Amino acid sequence: MGQLIYRYSQDSIAKMKQHYAESLQSTPQGAIFRARTPHTVITAYKSGKVMFQGNRPEAEADKWGADPLTDTKPGPKKRNRKGSLFTPPATLFTSNHIGSDEAGTGDYFGPITTAAAFVKQEQLELLKELGVQDSKNLSDTSIRKIAADIMHLDMPYSLLILHNEKYNDLQKKGWTQGKMKAMLHHHAINNVRKKIGTKQLDGILIDQFCEPHVYKKHIASENEELADNTFFMTKAESSSLAVAAGSIIARASFLNEMDKLSDQVGFTLPKGASKKVDITIAKIIKAKGKNSLTTCAKTHFANTKKASVYL
Repeated sequence: MGQLIYRYSQDSIAKMKQHYAESLQSTPQGAIFRARTPHTVITAYKSGKVMFQGNRPEAEADKWGADPLTDTKPGPKKRNRKGSLFTPPATLFTSNHIGSDEAGTGDYFGPITTAAAFVKQEQLELLKELGVQDSKNLSDTSIRKIAADIMHLDMPYSLLILHNEKYNDLQKKGWTQGKMKAMLHHHAINNVRKKIGTKQLDGILIDQFCEPHVYKKHIASENEELADNTFFMTKAESSSLAVAAGSIIARASFLNEMDKLSDQVGFTLPKGASKKVDITIAKIIKAKGKNSLTTCAKTHFANTKKASVYL
């Protein structure tokens, strides 16, 4: 039996608990929840650690994009060294900087969309007036409207879409979702860097989904290097308007792609990975065959097998 231990923010753990709502089991002492899928037992602890145990623990862990803890009990010096190296200075949020974020990683249906945006200091107040903020606090309607407003500004950005067929192909070749996200962020950021040319750039901030050294390892495996003055921060869109703008652009794109896919398959595709998703999968298989999922879904998610109950 394999085992992976990951660390997540409390917000991510809350999303996990909701995701596994129909698979929850009795909660052990010190834990927030425990859930069982066909191949994995997931236990989330109050410390922020999540343990995946089973025959294929990576099948569930890959959905969430975090990284294994190389040391489950890191000492203070190790944490502080890493934190000081990649933690953004407070001045970055009010400076000229690039921010990047992604959407669609925890959704069974739809692609992964990633966006990076360059925001100048003098644009910060305008973005606030447009309503740019943490996208989790915005309705889908607001996200679409604000994204359209952002794209009309003199604000260089790059939007990348990893469509489902390519996603599934990479996954079969051994790419984890974490590596896919790292490469999407990396390319989107580089695209923006090329667009801004010699303009003053005070730093780059990535909404952190894995430990920085793992991010560097992912891009190094494709012969890429981390740009100077790149920082990582969880919940970055709450502090950086550049990350918030990237998040809104990515989320709006994800919503648009979901609309297109819904039209293609003839059913409204639900977001997330709930029982409603399982039922929809069964409807698609009955109507179009299992192979049709390749073009609209992340087929390695456990939902593919769970849907068999409704066939």
